Amino acid sequence: MSQPEPDSHRVRLDRWLWAARWFKTRSQAAQAIAGGKIRVNGERPKRARVIGLGDEVRVRKGPYEFHVVVRVLSEARGPATIARTLYEETPASHAARALLKLQLQSQPQITSTGKGRPTKKDRRAIERLARRDEAD
Repeated sequence: MSQPEPDSHRVRLDRWLWAARWFKTRSQAAQAIAGGKIRVNGERPKRARVIGLGDEVRVRKGPYEFHVVVRVLSEARGPATIARTLYEETPASHAARALLKLQLQSQPQITSTGKGRPTKKDRRAIERLARRDEAD
């Protein structure tokens, strides 16, 4: 029995995301796909979804969303310079990310008012709140 030739024009989505260095591991790529962070041609895919050249992939990482078009298919993870050639980000996506970055930078940063370990007074207040919540 002979093995069928692999179709060089199709690659599993989780393998391509890993090869294009969107995620450090394939399991992280699979978790992102299952969590709805990835869209292919506007649809929510499964990790074994086969992608082809020209497919539009949307990757959500943190507050940013990348819209990229698949240019080269690869299952092998290579250097970052090669990985960047596997896809092309749309100009609209790049502009939207730049705008969001400016908006996030202009917002005041939320910082913790606590300075290390709580004092005895702070611990008592926390305990009072906890007891009150248990009573409710």
